[in-house]
Amino acid sequence: MTAERVTAALRAANDEGRAGLLIYLPAGYPDLDTSVACMVAAAEAGADVIEVGFPFSDPMMDGPTIQAANQVALDAGYTIDDDFEVCRKLTAQVDVPCLPMTYVTIADVRGYDQFAKDCADAGLDGVILPDLPADEAGPWVAAARGADLATVFLASSVSTDERLEAIGDVATGFVYAAGLLGVTGVKDVAQDDSEILVGRVREHTDLPVAVGIGIKTPEDAYRVAAYADGVIVGSRAVQAASDGATAQAPDRVRDLVAALRDGCRR
Repeated sequence: MTAERVTAALRAANDEGRAGLLIYLPAGYPDLDTSVACMVAAAEAGADVIEVGFPFSDPMMDGPTIQAANQVALDAGYTIDDDFEVCRKLTAQVDVPCLPMTYVTIADVRGYDQFAKDCADAGLDGVILPDLPADEAGPWVAAARGADLATVFLASSVSTDERLEAIGDVATGFVYAAGLLGVTGVKDVAQDDSEILVGRVREHTDLPVAVGIGIKTPEDAYRVAAYADGVIVGSRAVQAASDGATAQAPDRVRDLVAALRDGCRR
């Protein structure tokens, strides 16, 4: 099943003695074709899962690096249909699970059933909606299950046990544990808080738990891999894509991902 591919990819990495590596890159940055090339490069360099950012005009979680990249895509006039075209091109070239990461408004405006169908038609394996509370997610979860898509929920250090239990009841694929409070790419991951959070999440689910937000270096990845099933890197990957000429963006992403993959060893 498609939804199960996400869990299986992370467990396969764990069986190899490392944490799985999840790389976030936005669709349409620095342009449509280059964004696809960067994602393909990330998969070829060892990413176990690709998170495809669907740019949104009013993000709650994205820090300055991802906001700036998404604004480039929005200013270029790229639409949700363009984002799905990026996904179709990506999934035609890689064999790792791919999930869009965006905000629930995008799915809601399109209609949950249609959004889920579009994701499945694009070859995607699940969806990450970080601002969708698990205890309010019934309609989306039903649509996702109907399309055989995993639904990933976000947990943080301020999540109550009741909220974590709700996540455990409906999450599929993996659980996204926020490595710190606040937006992406600004501060370093809070290791002690993250480790405690991972332990708390595991009391409510058998799914893999991946830590994201604040992971920038192979050393960060190594420390997180000691206690988490997956390591998520977003802002640093976007920065790699932007640090130089557009033509070399995939090569810079490839080099970064290879180093991060090495850091994910346990």
